[in-house]
Amino acid sequence: MKIKLYVFFLFFSIHIVQAQTSPVLQQTIIFPHQEKHVHGSSIVSLPNGDFLVAWFQGSGERTADDVKIMGARLKKGDKTWSEPFLMADTPLIPDCNPVLFLNNQGKLFLTWIAVQANLWEQSIIRFKTSVDYNKAGAPVWNWQDNILLKPDKKFEEETAAKFKSMPESTIGWAGYAPKYDEMIVEASKDATKRSIGWMTRIKPLLFENGRIVLPLYSDGYNFSLMAISDDNGETWRPSLPVIGRGPIQPALARKKNGDIVALMRDSGDGPTQVHISESADQGETWKATVKTDIPNTASVELLVLQDGKWAFLGNDIGDGRYQLSLRISGDEGKTWKWKTFIENDLSKKGSYSYPSLIQTKDGLLHMTYSHHAEKQKKTIKYVVVDPKKITN
Repeated sequence: MKIKLYVFFLFFSIHIVQAQTSPVLQQTIIFPHQEKHVHGSSIVSLPNGDFLVAWFQGSGERTADDVKIMGARLKKGDKTWSEPFLMADTPLIPDCNPVLFLNNQGKLFLTWIAVQANLWEQSIIRFKTSVDYNKAGAPVWNWQDNILLKPDKKFEEETAAKFKSMPESTIGWAGYAPKYDEMIVEASKDATKRSIGWMTRIKPLLFENGRIVLPLYSDGYNFSLMAISDDNGETWRPSLPVIGRGPIQPALARKKNGDIVALMRDSGDGPTQVHISESADQGETWKATVKTDIPNTASVELLVLQDGKWAFLGNDIGDGRYQLSLRISGDEGKTWKWKTFIENDLSKKGSYSYPSLIQTKDGLLHMTYSHHAEKQKKTIKYVVVDPKKITN
């Protein structure tokens, strides 16, 4: 009997220690799992202590015209999210990929894409703003417009120059088939193609002087670009493109020397690994991308923490979305010394992707991501992590 009690208390004490040392402080689904498609969330911390999250939801994705942007609110001090409410809906056109952020003046932005003709490459970037967002339910929107970009001749020249500078690719070569690089360079000459189809996914980088660098990507060109505002989001213009073979959905971090690093999802040739590029002029121009040693199949998120460390949140595997990892770097992304699993489905049947990551003043990390369980059960999950319990 004494032996059994000893074993019980030993097991109990080990369990408690493991619970106390876990970096995950809180985790909950925002609404019950459902069969409708829910994906692509974004979270923002409001000045009054509330959290607001947005996602897209409908019968499918780009092919379903009932897809709209939904949202929910977590009031300060609460443990349960509000009932979902409507954030944006373009009638008879799918709305996808919302991004929430506050500019330096405290104005709330919601950006997203309206998928015209049910084609990603025909998408139009839309946005709403609000200064009245502390009440229950959806913010009171005071302005709505489109972000219309007009990449010029320099876009074409940059595309050609960067592809020429990259190592030659022979993957998929055939005597009768046009080469990938040549097709993309040719498409860059088309003013219509380069003016539409840019899509949001991940939060922007904000500068003290009012500059906003909003990362975009194109499924038509299969590379990325930044929308830049120098007046806190009143007007926008395009950067030069971020060229590579499949670098999409950029996540941005600013180094101590002022340069910007972009880590990107790999939508190109194998092996699939996170792409990286850098900008030395606040997002105007970018180096041709190269692949890192981080495997990648679906999503990447990046954040500079208050203590100077960097956090990476994404699918760092080569065969699906069943694993979502949080990595932390102490040397601005050169190496990732610390790692913990946010999701690790050994059955490989679940899908956990498209994370959004922020840090609050108390140092805690707050994240949301698509939580797709078996049998088409889908929701958005919210997790709070103490990064010090990973690095200490």
